[in-house]
Amino acid sequence: MGALAFSVHIFTACGAGFALLAMVAAVAQDWTMMFIWLGVALIIDGVDGSFARALNTAENAPRWSGDVLDLVVDFLTYVFVPAYAIVAGALLPDLLAIPAATVIVITGALYFADREMKTDDNFFRGFPALWNLVAFYLFVLRPPPWLALVAVIILAMLTFAPFKFVHPVRVRRWRILTLAAVIAWAALAFVTVLRDLAPGPWVAGGLVVIGAYILGVGLADQMSNHREPAV
Repeated sequence: MGALAFSVHIFTACGAGFALLAMVAAVAQDWTMMFIWLGVALIIDGVDGSFARALNTAENAPRWSGDVLDLVVDFLTYVFVPAYAIVAGALLPDLLAIPAATVIVITGALYFADREMKTDDNFFRGFPALWNLVAFYLFVLRPPPWLALVAVIILAMLTFAPFKFVHPVRVRRWRILTLAAVIAWAALAFVTVLRDLAPGPWVAGGLVVIGAYILGVGLADQMSNHREPAV
């Protein structure tokens, strides 16, 4: 059982390997390949927790902290590589690109160190440093650099704001609709990657609508003062 439990840690750590592959692709400015590797890392991050709970890694492989390992890998794939891509992809005004990316990595590091990153009703507290998704939208939509900069500044500020961001699995309210939206988003993102980040207006529009819904769930819950028990 100990070997099986440790294999889960190895599986989680593979996300760091895919982060390296994503960085190599980013340095080569192969943005499609970069997002493919980040997507693989995202899948690993989505399923490794279930494996860890099933094999009880905390007791069967206690020398290694799954929580710490997960945060290390998440920082690389959610924050560090995307921050580099946002700079190297010429998505922001030239003079402000590196300062903005520095803000991304600093706020992202602080977020992952926050012991109160989750609310008692299972929402993320603040923008949960999903800079990989921000970078994806910026590469697909290609807004004017000043507008991209405004988006980065607002999201960085929301990292520390009392802003609720939905966890698609743990939040019970509208869970079925939220999960359906996430599945639809994944399908549209897959099409986008297949089309070399130029999916056309319908797919891009679908991505924007789903993104607005995900942001809106937390806002609607916060405005209604709804509370639900933890799971």
